Amino acid sequence: MWFDSWSDLGRVVAVGACAYATVVLVLRLSGKRTLAKLNAFDLVVTVALGSTLATILLSSDVSWSEGAVALALLAALQFAVAWTTARLPAGRTVVTARPTLLLSDGVVDEAAMRQQRVTLTDVRQAVRASGCGGLERVAAVVLEGDGTLSVIPSSQRGSGSALTDVPGAPVDGPPRAPGGPRTGPPVSDRVVRGVGEGHPTRRVEAAVPEEERP
Repeated sequence: MWFDSWSDLGRVVAVGACAYATVVLVLRLSGKRTLAKLNAFDLVVTVALGSTLATILLSSDVSWSEGAVALALLAALQFAVAWTTARLPAGRTVVTARPTLLLSDGVVDEAAMRQQRVTLTDVRQAVRASGCGGLERVAAVVLEGDGTLSVIPSSQRGSGSALTDVPGAPVDGPPRAPGGPRTGPPVSDRVVRGVGEGHPTRRVEAAVPEEERP
């Protein structure tokens, strides 16, 4: 129970070092996207990689070569799914769930919350975690495809272009193209900032929302 043999300990050390190096190599070759938790499938792959590594370390029935093939297979499958969803919109709808709007301009969508099995307590907790003290100060709460709750304060809503792919979310208009007209709050002031004592003054034009005027 407490100790079997020195050979078992030696196997754990030798195979564990090789397995760890294999994981590092696989992750390095597959890229940063392999560990990005952007959807539920990413989370499954991350957990599976850790479980596979633990199996290689502790199970004498699994050889290092079998574990290495399993790790490479998981990384390859994740790469294939990410490549497909990035280039084929139809493939993304199969793998990932669409975001759901749970709150808009301080008003809770109870039907959407019941459908997604989210309580008002969960929404309030997410709002508090974002630093807001009242639902009326929140422009939107979105249940993302990976199960997280995104909170957008009213002061940070902007044009709402980040909510374009959220069904039912109000969007003021498309984001401003480089050099195009501004779609945010009207310019009510011009800020002049000094570069430093002994240096010529540089003018920086910044749009100041009317609600932030002194």
